[in-house]
Amino acid sequence: MPHGVGIVGAGPGASALHLPTLERLKGDFEVVHVSDGGSGRARELADRVGAQSSSGIDDLLADERVTVVAISSPPAEHAEQVLASVAAGKRAILCEKPLATTLADAEQVIEACRSTGTVLLVGTNHLFDPAWGRATHHLLAGGHTVRALSVTLALPPNGRYHDVVTELSAPATMPGRGAPDLTIPAVAASVVCQLITGLAVHELPMLRDLAPVFEKLIYARAVAPIGYALGFQASGIPIRMATVMLPSGADAVWQLTITTDTDVVEVSFPPAFVHVGSASVRVELGSGLETTYPIHPDDGYLAEWRALADLLSGDGVVEYDELLADARYALDLADAAAEWISAGGAR
Repeated sequence: MPHGVGIVGAGPGASALHLPTLERLKGDFEVVHVSDGGSGRARELADRVGAQSSSGIDDLLADERVTVVAISSPPAEHAEQVLASVAAGKRAILCEKPLATTLADAEQVIEACRSTGTVLLVGTNHLFDPAWGRATHHLLAGGHTVRALSVTLALPPNGRYHDVVTELSAPATMPGRGAPDLTIPAVAASVVCQLITGLAVHELPMLRDLAPVFEKLIYARAVAPIGYALGFQASGIPIRMATVMLPSGADAVWQLTITTDTDVVEVSFPPAFVHVGSASVRVELGSGLETTYPIHPDDGYLAEWRALADLLSGDGVVEYDELLADARYALDLADAAAEWISAGGAR
Protein backbone atom coordinates (compact mmCIF):
# COMPACT_ATOMS: atom_id res chain seq x y z
CA MET A 1 0.00 0.00 0.00
CA PRO A 2 1.29 3.49 -0.80
CA HIS A 3 1.89 5.90 2.08
CA GLY A 4 -0.91 8.44 2.52
CA VAL A 5 0.40 11.98 2.09
CA GLY A 6 -1.13 15.10 3.55
CA ILE A 7 0.15 18.33 2.01
CA VAL A 8 0.10 21.41 4.23
CA GLY A 9 0.00 24.47 2.00
CA ALA A 10 -1.69 24.99 -1.35
CA GLY A 11 0.67 27.44 -3.02
CA PRO A 12 3.09 27.01 -5.95
CA GLY A 13 5.21 24.46 -4.09
CA ALA A 14 2.31 22.09 -3.62
CA SER A 15 0.76 22.73 -7.03
CA ALA A 16 3.79 22.74 -9.31
CA LEU A 17 6.25 20.61 -7.35
CA HIS A 18 4.80 18.04 -5.01
CA LEU A 19 1.58 17.02 -6.76
CA PRO A 20 3.25 16.33 -10.15
CA THR A 21 6.14 14.54 -8.46
CA LEU A 22 3.93 12.32 -6.32
CA GLU A 23 1.85 11.48 -9.39
CA ARG A 24 5.01 9.79 -10.73
CA LEU A 25 5.48 7.83 -7.49
CA LYS A 26 2.03 6.31 -7.08
CA GLY A 27 3.46 2.98 -5.99
CA ASP A 28 5.04 4.64 -2.96
CA PHE A 29 2.80 7.60 -2.15
CA GLU A 30 -0.81 8.72 -2.53
CA VAL A 31 -1.97 12.27 -1.80
CA VAL A 32 -5.07 11.90 0.41
CA HIS A 33 -5.42 15.36 1.99
CA VAL A 34 -4.48 18.96 1.13
CA SER A 35 -4.91 21.89 3.50
CA ASP A 36 -4.46 25.63 3.10
CA GLY A 37 -4.21 28.57 5.44
CA GLY A 38 -7.65 29.89 4.57
CA SER A 39 -7.15 30.79 0.91
CA GLY A 40 -9.52 28.12 -0.36
CA ARG A 41 -6.95 26.86 -2.86
CA ALA A 42 -6.70 23.45 -1.21
CA ARG A 43 -10.00 22.30 -2.69
CA GLU A 44 -8.79 22.91 -6.26
CA LEU A 45 -5.55 21.01 -5.68
CA ALA A 46 -7.26 18.18 -3.83
CA ASP A 47 -9.81 17.80 -6.63
CA ARG A 48 -6.95 17.20 -9.08
CA VAL A 49 -6.01 13.99 -7.29
CA GLY A 50 -9.28 12.96 -5.64
CA ALA A 51 -8.12 13.96 -2.16
CA GLN A 52 -9.84 15.61 0.79
CA SER A 53 -9.31 19.32 1.43
CA SER A 54 -9.48 21.50 4.52
CA SER A 55 -8.26 24.78 6.00
CA GLY A 56 -5.73 24.89 8.81
CA ILE A 57 -3.78 21.84 9.87
CA ASP A 58 -6.01 20.19 12.47
CA ASP A 59 -8.27 18.22 10.13
CA LEU A 60 -5.31 17.00 8.11
CA LEU A 61 -3.46 15.78 11.21
CA ALA A 62 -6.63 14.09 12.45
CA ASP A 63 -6.96 12.19 9.16
CA GLU A 64 -5.83 8.64 9.94
CA ARG A 65 -5.04 8.01 6.29
CA VAL A 66 -2.25 10.60 6.48
CA THR A 67 0.99 8.94 7.56
CA VAL A 68 3.35 11.34 5.75
CA VAL A 69 3.04 15.12 6.10
CA ALA A 70 4.54 17.39 3.42
CA ILE A 71 4.93 20.91 4.77
CA SER A 72 4.83 23.48 1.98
CA SER A 73 3.63 26.51 3.93
CA PRO A 74 5.38 29.87 4.58
CA PRO A 75 8.74 29.38 6.36
CA ALA A 76 7.68 30.99 9.63
CA GLU A 77 5.13 28.19 10.11
CA HIS A 78 7.42 25.23 9.43
CA ALA A 79 8.72 24.50 12.91
CA GLU A 80 5.31 24.70 14.58
CA GLN A 81 3.76 22.44 11.93
CA VAL A 82 6.53 19.87 12.18
CA LEU A 83 6.06 19.73 15.94
CA ALA A 84 2.29 19.38 15.51
CA SER A 85 2.83 16.53 13.04
CA VAL A 86 5.13 14.75 15.48
CA ALA A 87 2.61 15.21 18.30
CA ALA A 88 -0.09 13.74 16.05
CA GLY A 89 2.00 10.59 15.66
CA LYS A 90 2.69 10.94 11.95
CA ARG A 91 5.34 8.56 10.70
CA ALA A 92 7.28 10.88 8.40
CA ILE A 93 7.60 14.56 7.49
CA LEU A 94 9.01 16.20 4.38
CA CYS A 95 9.51 19.84 5.30
CA GLU A 96 10.27 22.43 2.67
CA LYS A 97 13.29 24.58 3.36
CA PRO A 98 14.01 26.19 5.73
CA LEU A 99 13.41 23.73 8.53
CA ALA A 100 12.99 26.67 10.92
CA THR A 101 13.68 30.39 11.04
CA THR A 102 15.52 30.35 14.37
CA LEU A 103 18.17 28.02 15.73
CA ALA A 104 16.14 27.36 18.88
CA ASP A 105 13.20 26.19 16.79
CA ALA A 106 15.45 24.02 14.62
CA GLU A 107 16.93 22.36 17.69
CA GLN A 108 13.47 21.73 19.14
CA VAL A 109 12.26 20.20 15.87
CA ILE A 110 15.24 17.89 15.57
CA GLU A 111 14.97 16.77 19.19
CA ALA A 112 11.26 16.05 18.81
CA CYS A 113 11.78 13.98 15.67
CA ARG A 114 14.79 12.17 17.06
CA SER A 115 13.11 11.27 20.36
CA THR A 116 10.01 9.87 18.64
CA GLY A 117 11.83 8.24 15.73
CA THR A 118 9.87 10.38 13.26
CA VAL A 119 11.37 10.27 9.78
CA LEU A 120 12.36 13.79 8.76
CA LEU A 121 13.62 15.02 5.41
CA VAL A 122 14.17 18.65 4.40
CA GLY A 123 13.28 19.39 0.77
CA THR A 124 16.64 20.72 -0.39
CA ASN A 125 16.01 19.40 -3.88
CA HIS A 126 19.31 20.65 -5.34
CA LEU A 127 21.19 18.53 -2.81
CA PHE A 128 19.30 15.46 -4.06
CA ASP A 129 19.73 16.32 -7.75
CA PRO A 130 21.66 13.56 -9.60
CA ALA A 131 23.92 16.27 -11.02
CA TRP A 132 25.29 17.06 -7.58
CA GLY A 133 26.43 13.45 -7.21
CA ARG A 134 28.27 13.73 -10.53
CA ALA A 135 29.96 16.96 -9.53
CA THR A 136 31.12 15.66 -6.15
CA HIS A 137 32.28 12.42 -7.75
CA HIS A 138 34.52 14.44 -10.07
CA LEU A 139 35.96 16.37 -7.13
CA LEU A 140 36.57 13.28 -5.02
CA ALA A 141 37.85 11.05 -7.81
CA GLY A 142 40.35 13.68 -8.90
CA GLY A 143 41.46 14.53 -5.37
CA HIS A 144 40.83 18.21 -6.07
CA THR A 145 41.22 20.98 -3.50
CA VAL A 146 38.39 23.52 -3.58
CA ARG A 147 39.74 27.07 -3.79
CA ALA A 148 36.58 29.18 -4.27
CA LEU A 149 32.81 28.83 -4.55
CA SER A 150 30.26 31.05 -6.26
CA VAL A 151 26.47 30.95 -6.56
CA THR A 152 24.59 33.14 -9.05
CA LEU A 153 20.80 33.27 -9.12
CA ALA A 154 18.71 35.48 -11.40
CA LEU A 155 14.97 34.87 -11.57
CA PRO A 156 12.80 36.29 -14.36
CA PRO A 157 9.56 38.21 -13.76
CA ASN A 158 7.39 35.13 -13.40
CA GLY A 159 4.51 35.15 -10.95
CA ARG A 160 5.39 31.67 -9.71
CA TYR A 161 8.70 32.99 -8.42
CA HIS A 162 7.40 36.37 -7.28
CA ASP A 163 4.58 34.91 -5.22
CA VAL A 164 7.00 32.65 -3.40
CA VAL A 165 9.49 35.43 -2.74
CA THR A 166 6.67 37.66 -1.54
CA GLU A 167 5.72 34.98 0.98
CA LEU A 168 9.34 34.57 2.04
CA SER A 169 10.16 38.26 2.31
CA ALA A 170 7.13 40.00 3.75
CA PRO A 171 6.73 42.94 3.98
CA ALA A 172 8.77 43.10 0.77
CA THR A 173 6.85 42.84 -2.48
CA MET A 174 7.85 42.81 -6.11
CA PRO A 175 8.00 45.85 -8.43
CA GLY A 176 4.51 46.85 -9.43
CA ARG A 177 3.24 45.73 -6.03
CA GLY A 178 5.31 48.17 -4.01
CA ALA A 179 9.04 47.38 -3.91
CA PRO A 180 10.73 47.36 -0.51
CA ASP A 181 12.68 50.47 0.39
CA LEU A 182 16.15 48.98 0.59
CA THR A 183 17.63 52.30 1.73
CA ILE A 184 16.15 51.60 5.17
CA PRO A 185 18.69 49.33 6.91
CA ALA A 186 16.07 47.40 8.91
CA VAL A 187 14.05 46.66 5.75
CA ALA A 188 17.13 45.69 3.75
CA ALA A 189 18.35 43.45 6.57
CA SER A 190 14.97 41.70 6.82
CA VAL A 191 14.75 41.12 3.07
CA VAL A 192 18.27 39.70 2.85
CA CYS A 193 17.84 37.52 5.94
CA GLN A 194 14.64 35.98 4.61
CA LEU A 195 15.99 35.52 1.09
CA ILE A 196 18.99 33.66 2.49
CA THR A 197 16.77 31.26 4.46
CA GLY A 198 14.27 30.99 1.59
CA LEU A 199 16.39 30.95 -1.59
CA ALA A 200 20.09 30.70 -0.72
CA VAL A 201 19.15 27.68 1.38
CA HIS A 202 18.86 25.70 -1.87
CA GLU A 203 22.64 25.78 -2.24
CA LEU A 204 23.85 26.11 1.34
CA PRO A 205 23.80 22.35 2.15
CA MET A 206 26.01 21.79 -0.90
CA LEU A 207 28.33 24.61 0.12
CA ARG A 208 28.50 23.09 3.60
CA ASP A 209 29.55 19.77 2.04
CA LEU A 210 32.56 21.51 0.51
CA ALA A 211 33.20 24.20 3.14
CA PRO A 212 31.65 22.90 6.37
CA VAL A 213 32.72 25.51 8.94
CA PHE A 214 31.21 28.99 8.64
CA GLU A 215 33.94 31.38 9.79
CA LYS A 216 33.11 34.98 8.96
CA LEU A 217 31.02 37.27 6.82
CA ILE A 218 33.04 39.49 4.49
CA TYR A 219 30.28 41.69 3.08
CA ALA A 220 26.52 41.76 2.59
CA ARG A 221 24.12 44.14 0.90
CA ALA A 222 20.61 44.23 -0.50
CA VAL A 223 20.24 44.47 -4.28
CA ALA A 224 17.33 46.29 -5.98
CA PRO A 225 14.64 45.57 -6.92
CA ILE A 226 14.91 42.62 -4.55
CA GLY A 227 17.96 40.47 -4.01
CA TYR A 228 21.28 40.34 -2.23
CA ALA A 229 25.03 40.08 -2.72
CA LEU A 230 27.21 38.62 -0.03
CA GLY A 231 30.59 37.08 0.55
CA PHE A 232 31.77 34.91 3.39
CA GLN A 233 34.54 32.54 4.35
CA ALA A 234 34.01 28.93 5.41
CA SER A 235 36.74 26.36 6.10
CA GLY A 236 39.23 28.85 4.63
CA ILE A 237 37.35 29.00 1.29
CA PRO A 238 35.99 32.31 -0.08
CA ILE A 239 32.34 32.06 -1.12
CA ARG A 240 30.31 34.58 -3.12
CA MET A 241 26.52 34.51 -3.49
CA ALA A 242 24.41 36.86 -5.59
CA THR A 243 20.65 36.76 -6.18
CA VAL A 244 18.34 39.20 -7.94
CA MET A 245 14.75 39.19 -9.13
CA LEU A 246 14.93 40.51 -12.69
CA PRO A 247 12.57 43.29 -13.82
CA SER A 248 12.65 41.87 -17.36
CA GLY A 249 13.93 38.89 -19.29
CA ALA A 250 12.75 35.39 -19.99
CA ASP A 251 15.41 33.04 -18.70
CA ALA A 252 16.46 32.06 -15.21
CA VAL A 253 20.09 31.56 -14.17
CA TRP A 254 20.79 29.29 -11.21
CA GLN A 255 24.46 28.30 -11.19
CA LEU A 256 26.99 26.98 -8.70
CA THR A 257 30.64 27.34 -9.71
CA ILE A 258 33.37 25.38 -7.96
CA THR A 259 36.96 26.46 -8.61
CA THR A 260 39.58 23.90 -7.65
CA ASP A 261 43.35 23.81 -7.83
CA THR A 262 43.15 22.80 -11.49
CA ASP A 263 39.53 22.56 -12.70
CA VAL A 264 36.34 24.59 -12.79
CA VAL A 265 33.05 22.75 -12.23
CA GLU A 266 29.78 24.50 -13.15
CA VAL A 267 26.45 23.08 -12.01
CA SER A 268 23.51 24.82 -13.70
CA PHE A 269 20.10 24.09 -12.22
CA PRO A 270 16.84 24.42 -14.16
CA PRO A 271 14.30 27.03 -13.00
CA ALA A 272 12.19 26.20 -9.99
CA PHE A 273 8.66 24.88 -10.52
CA VAL A 274 9.51 23.03 -13.74
CA HIS A 275 10.30 19.37 -14.35
CA VAL A 276 12.89 19.09 -17.12
CA GLY A 277 15.35 16.66 -15.57
CA SER A 278 18.49 17.23 -13.55
CA ALA A 279 20.92 20.11 -13.50
CA SER A 280 23.71 20.13 -16.05
CA VAL A 281 27.37 19.77 -15.09
CA ARG A 282 30.21 21.26 -17.12
CA VAL A 283 33.82 20.63 -16.19
CA GLU A 284 36.66 22.74 -17.56
CA LEU A 285 39.91 20.86 -17.01
CA GLY A 286 43.20 22.55 -16.32
CA SER A 287 44.38 21.27 -19.69
CA GLY A 288 41.71 23.36 -21.42
CA LEU A 289 39.49 20.43 -22.32
CA GLU A 290 35.80 20.60 -21.42
CA THR A 291 33.35 17.87 -20.45
CA THR A 292 29.58 18.27 -20.19
CA TYR A 293 27.59 15.52 -18.50
CA PRO A 294 24.21 14.61 -20.01
CA ILE A 295 21.10 15.72 -18.16
CA HIS A 296 19.54 12.95 -16.10
CA PRO A 297 15.79 12.48 -16.65
CA ASP A 298 15.10 12.63 -12.90
CA ASP A 299 15.14 15.94 -11.05
CA GLY A 300 15.84 16.71 -7.43
CA TYR A 301 12.15 16.78 -6.50
CA LEU A 302 11.73 13.18 -7.60
CA ALA A 303 14.99 12.20 -5.92
CA GLU A 304 14.04 13.71 -2.55
CA TRP A 305 10.72 11.85 -2.45
CA ARG A 306 12.47 8.63 -3.43
CA ALA A 307 14.90 9.25 -0.59
CA LEU A 308 11.96 9.59 1.78
CA ALA A 309 10.53 6.32 0.47
CA ASP A 310 13.87 4.65 1.21
CA LEU A 311 13.87 6.01 4.75
CA LEU A 312 10.35 4.72 5.29
CA SER A 313 11.32 1.27 4.05
CA GLY A 314 14.37 1.13 6.30
CA ASP A 315 16.88 1.46 3.48
CA GLY A 316 18.37 4.60 4.95
CA VAL A 317 19.01 6.39 8.23
CA VAL A 318 17.67 9.84 9.11
CA GLU A 319 20.67 12.13 9.55
CA TYR A 320 19.26 14.35 12.29
CA ASP A 321 22.64 15.90 13.13
CA GLU A 322 23.25 16.78 9.48
CA LEU A 323 19.83 18.38 9.16
CA LEU A 324 20.49 20.49 12.24
CA ALA A 325 23.96 21.43 10.98
CA ASP A 326 22.46 22.54 7.65
CA ALA A 327 19.93 24.69 9.50
CA ARG A 328 22.60 26.21 11.72
CA TYR A 329 24.83 27.01 8.72
CA ALA A 330 22.01 28.88 6.96
CA LEU A 331 20.84 30.71 10.05
CA ASP A 332 24.37 31.75 11.04
CA LEU A 333 24.86 33.24 7.58
CA ALA A 334 21.44 34.94 7.57
CA ASP A 335 21.94 36.40 11.05
CA ALA A 336 25.44 37.65 10.20
CA ALA A 337 24.20 39.28 6.98
CA ALA A 338 21.27 40.95 8.74
CA GLU A 339 23.51 42.25 11.50
CA TRP A 340 26.02 43.58 8.96
CA ILE A 341 23.36 45.43 6.94
CA SER A 342 21.59 46.78 10.04
CA ALA A 343 24.89 48.23 11.20
CA GLY A 344 25.49 49.89 7.84
CA GLY A 345 28.26 47.52 6.85
CA ALA A 346 30.41 48.29 9.87
CA ARG A 347 32.53 45.51 11.26
